[in-house]
Amino acid sequence: LSLSGEKHYMRGGKPGFFPKLNTWMPHPVPLEFWDPFGFTAKMSPEKKAKGLVAELNNGRLAQLGIMAFMAEAKVPGSVPALTGIIKPYSGECMAPFSAVDAGLPYVKEMLAAGGF
Repeated sequence: LSLSGEKHYMRGGKPGFFPKLNTWMPHPVPLEFWDPFGFTAKMSPEKKAKGLVAELNNGRLAQLGIMAFMAEAKVPGSVPALTGIIKPYSGECMAPFSAVDAGLPYVKEMLAAGGF
């Protein structure tokens, strides 16, 4: 971040800033991870702010959707729109690959290896 002239956002930097790869990579790279084709270079700050709000709202909606699928799988009938579409799940949805799921491939070996 310091090579790009920024600081960590917890130390006064800009939240969401992604440094350009060519400032710290030993070899030049043809495309950047963030905006590889330069679509946002000509956007006004107002349009960028509106896009950021839309992106945050889309992420929040996706989280709600994932939780709805998990709720319906764990408690059938809890989400009326998904009733009968999602198969019930008897495992531990908030602790995947636990001893409850030892019947899945490689889970037993993973649990035996420890560290989880």
